[in-house]
Amino acid sequence: MTETITIRTDEETEHALDILTGEGMSRSAAIRQAVIQAAERRERAAHLRRAVLAMDLGEPDGINVAAELARDRDDER
Repeated sequence: MTETITIRTDEETEHALDILTGEGMSRSAAIRQAVIQAAERRERAAHLRRAVLAMDLGEPDGINVAAELARDRDDER
């Protein structure tokens, strides 16, 4: 089922649409493509975040990063 969506554009959006439709693509097709690509980027980013969070960090090296950062910040003051 297809659905019609109405958007309000501003100067920045119109400029982006001019770029996306510059080679003859319709505004509707350009918007559909942009929405799909944005969703794909978001899914990839979420997948990468999950992969990073699941990474094995190995054995602790005995360095307390939070304490090191706090000490560095105190030295900057």
